[in-house]
Amino acid sequence: MRDVVVIGVGLTKIGEHWDKSLRDLFTEAALKAIQDAEISLNDIEAMFVSNMSSGYLQGQEHLGSLMATWLGIPGVAACKVEAACGSGGVAFHLGYLAVASGMYDCVLVGGVEKMTDAITSDVTTALIMADDQEYVASIGSTFVGLNALVYRAYMHKYNAKQEDIALFSVHCHKYALNNPYAQFRRAITLEDVLKSPIIADPIHLLESAPIGDGAAAVILSSLEFAKKLKKEVLVKVEASTVATDTLSLFDREDLTTLRATRIAAEKAYKMAKIEPKDIDVMEVHDAFSILGVIHLEDLGFAKKGEGWKLVKEGEIEVDGKIPTNLFGGLKARGHPVGATGVYQIVEIVWQLRGEAGKSQVDGAEIGLAQSVGGVGGTVAINILRRVR
Repeated sequence: MRDVVVIGVGLTKIGEHWDKSLRDLFTEAALKAIQDAEISLNDIEAMFVSNMSSGYLQGQEHLGSLMATWLGIPGVAACKVEAACGSGGVAFHLGYLAVASGMYDCVLVGGVEKMTDAITSDVTTALIMADDQEYVASIGSTFVGLNALVYRAYMHKYNAKQEDIALFSVHCHKYALNNPYAQFRRAITLEDVLKSPIIADPIHLLESAPIGDGAAAVILSSLEFAKKLKKEVLVKVEASTVATDTLSLFDREDLTTLRATRIAAEKAYKMAKIEPKDIDVMEVHDAFSILGVIHLEDLGFAKKGEGWKLVKEGEIEVDGKIPTNLFGGLKARGHPVGATGVYQIVEIVWQLRGEAGKSQVDGAEIGLAQSVGGVGGTVAINILRRVR
């Protein structure tokens, strides 16, 4: 397996892009990444497009060929990658394997989702497709409802308080203020969260990631290819893993842990030859505040039932034990589903390059991005390292 590095990144602001189509958003992010990498379109040998719902919401599939056409590189190997909300992390994993295997020297991984043009009921229908349609969706369950079950089970099992778990959302909004690409660049208080409407008991509106449009892209290449570009800083992919769990919650022994995260993380730490304590900065999948807390535990930074303590004690702040979601996370940066995992990679790359502005973690050398599909049915863990 060859060494693989990230040589370029690009993204769009997340929001309500009424004047931009799915293809417009993707090509904008892709061209920014290509420009950042200082390469030409002709250098791209393969392309992986992560997306969850284009077939249902836009009536458009076959995104690989579509985006290759609009980028002006028909003929390139290209395909769509779908793993629900974890599509971006899985697409990055496939891009990594494509280069590491020696099959390609330079590939583009881009994620895109357009959700705000659709009515809310259609978006709700699209999102529950992340779970089992026949056994779960058919009885009226929603994706928010499934996460509410996890939330309630966690508070019951560990006697945790909602006001402590909800602090994760407050944290994310604090750091979104520093991110010009974030959907909601405003601070909120714990009181704001707990007074916001309940959308599925016990989840409040301000504990839930918003609907949004956006696209992000990264360029991956072999180390040999990258050296020709003579860049000052290279970011190496130290580990890339994917794991699955049973798709639905009713098949699981414990609703308060994501087994796929634990499996993928264990493999990633071993692959990178590191331990959790070696991670300098992290992006986790906080589609709901409870998930952010659970991920801190499953990734090895807190005992089960105590992840909320890291939030409450300031350990996930920029100068804390494990700086986490310093661009706003899914809650405030936004969550254009199929693109979210790629946004996380871009943010980790910025940290390792020293380009994170007011959210920069001093001396950050190793970063981790966790991308989750469904309620943990699929999890991708990608670990990156600054190599010079």
